[in-house]
Amino acid sequence: MKNEYDIIDTVLVSDKNDYLMEEENKYVFKVSVDANKIEVRKAIEKLFDVKVVSVNIMNYAGKLKRAGRSPKMGRRANWKKAIVTLHEESSIDVY
Repeated sequence: MKNEYDIIDTVLVSDKNDYLMEEENKYVFKVSVDANKIEVRKAIEKLFDVKVVSVNIMNYAGKLKRAGRSPKMGRRANWKKAIVTLHEESSIDVY
């Protein structure tokens, strides 16, 4: 069984994500590739003690990359992003 720390990897911070945090009370997390919406919701609610309204998840395929001058191509890992909308009274301190 996975615990909350296996599901939630990190908070993604960018200019767009800062806007979502301030204006729309949405927080963006990098999550485990095999996590689903229900697991992400429960993990966020337990870790941060907040009320989650909705969870949206996006899958990203790893990019092809070359190592140095070698013609061999490698691939970065696939990853998953979750956008979590919190209740109006809830907030998370990410800084």
